[in-house]
Amino acid sequence: MRHSKPRAGSKAFWPRKRAKRIYPRINTWPETDKVKTLGFAGYKAGMIHLSIIDTRKYAPTKGEEITIPATILDCPPLKVLGIRAYKDTPNGLTVLSEVWDEKVKEDKDLKRKIILGNYKREEKMIEGNLNQIKKLRLIVRTQPRKSGLKKKIPEIFEIEVGGTDTEEKWKYSKELIGKEIGIKDVFKEGEFIDVIAITRGMGTQGPVKRFGIKIQGRKAAGKRRHTGTLGSETPRRVLHTVPMAGQMGFQTRTEYNKRILKMGGDGKEITPKSGFTNYGIIKGDYALIEGSLVGSKKRLVRLRIAIRPPIVPILPSEIKSLSIQGE
Repeated sequence: MRHSKPRAGSKAFWPRKRAKRIYPRINTWPETDKVKTLGFAGYKAGMIHLSIIDTRKYAPTKGEEITIPATILDCPPLKVLGIRAYKDTPNGLTVLSEVWDEKVKEDKDLKRKIILGNYKREEKMIEGNLNQIKKLRLIVRTQPRKSGLKKKIPEIFEIEVGGTDTEEKWKYSKELIGKEIGIKDVFKEGEFIDVIAITRGMGTQGPVKRFGIKIQGRKAAGKRRHTGTLGSETPRRVLHTVPMAGQMGFQTRTEYNKRILKMGGDGKEITPKSGFTNYGIIKGDYALIEGSLVGSKKRLVRLRIAIRPPIVPILPSEIKSLSIQGE
């Protein structure tokens, strides 16, 4: 009897190319009525497991103490460098104008990242064209010196400001220029969020590891770990659906609806005496996210308010104990 099965290896993400940089861009943001910052970012420090009281409504273990894994993010505050205004055109969003902090040139670490130009505060230009503005986004930078990383070069990216009234969003954004944003200013404990990061890179791999195809028999024509056929005679080309060797990993991936179990301001509460392996010591703000997250240790993980939240958007958890390595 002949046995057959569908091909292994998901084609959901294609083409499987390397990401252009080690931290991701976010092009889609949720729509909210309240004026607020819609995202944050943190460095992946490691994982622990903890005991909590199950608060899920229909879970068979509701009200009981269960053990779950969690990922620790080192979340030093983000500093707002400026505001970027976008207008809608037939070709999509286009930058209308931007406003930068006047003290940007005094930041020595930024010189390691970008070429600092003559930034002018074009506030009047934006205020005179508020009716054309479609999106307002904050230009922020990370502060790795305040994290457990031995790193100086910051990451720079955009975070969208939510709301429906453009004038209110502009006033809110203008007040944040030059100031810091903490993770507690954006999220709440028990809230569901989306996690976007670059996966762990594995370089160039063959079709067996990359797609899980069958290894050929010992009488195969010279090769065993290769595709049996590249396709039919018609069409006279190799289709993109044929599993072949290529890049594996180091790609942008999004995980939806990950729950924030806990946020704190003192990293000593969860850091072992010897520090986290291959990371170091968390000095300040941190967050515990339920389950595993994309990427390797030290990688910047971007967080976003859930774009398609569950029926219960906030599910607080009662933590009984933490298991910290080395104790």
